[in-house]
Amino acid sequence: MLSVLLLFSLARASAESGESGSLLSPNPGLIFWTVITFAILLIILKKFAWKPILEALDKREAAIKESMEKAEKAKEDAQKILEENKLSNKKYIEEAQKMLAESRADAEKVKEQIINQSKAEADKLKADAFAEISRKKDEAFDELKLQIADIAISAAEKIINENLNKDVQSKIINKFIEELPKN
Repeated sequence: MLSVLLLFSLARASAESGESGSLLSPNPGLIFWTVITFAILLIILKKFAWKPILEALDKREAAIKESMEKAEKAKEDAQKILEENKLSNKKYIEEAQKMLAESRADAEKVKEQIINQSKAEADKLKADAFAEISRKKDEAFDELKLQIADIAISAAEKIINENLNKDVQSKIINKFIEELPKN
C-alpha cells in the first residue's frame, strides 16, 4: 500500500510540473488502474488462495513441529533404554561377581571338608595301625610268656629228672639255653 501511495504522490508531482510521456514519469490514469488491478488481485488472492496457502504453511509448520517432537521423544526413549541397559549390565555384572564369590566360598568349604576328611581318615588309619601293632605286640608277648613258661617247665623237669647236682644242673641249663632258638 505504501508503494501505491508513493507512486500516486510521484504522479501528482509530475503532473503539476507538466511532464508527460516519459517512461519514468508517472501517469495518473495508469496509476489509478494499477492500484485498482492490484486491489482486485489482493481480494481474489485473499478469497481463493490465501486460505490454502496459510493452511499449507500451517500444515508444514505442524508437520515440522511433530517431527521435532517425535525426534525429541525418540532421543529421550533412546537415552532411557541406554540407561536401562547400563543398569541391567551393572546388575548382571554384580550377580556374576556374587555367583563367582559364592562358588569360591563353596570350593573353599569343599576343600576344607576334603582336608578334614582326609585328616580324619589318616588319624583313623594311624590309630588302627597302632592298635594292630599293640595287639600283635601283646600277642607276641603272651606267646613269649607261654614259651618261657614251657621252657621253664621243661628245664625244671630235666633238672628234677637229673640228679640235683649243681654241676649237672648248670650243664643242663647251659645246654638248654644253647638249644633255644635265636629268634
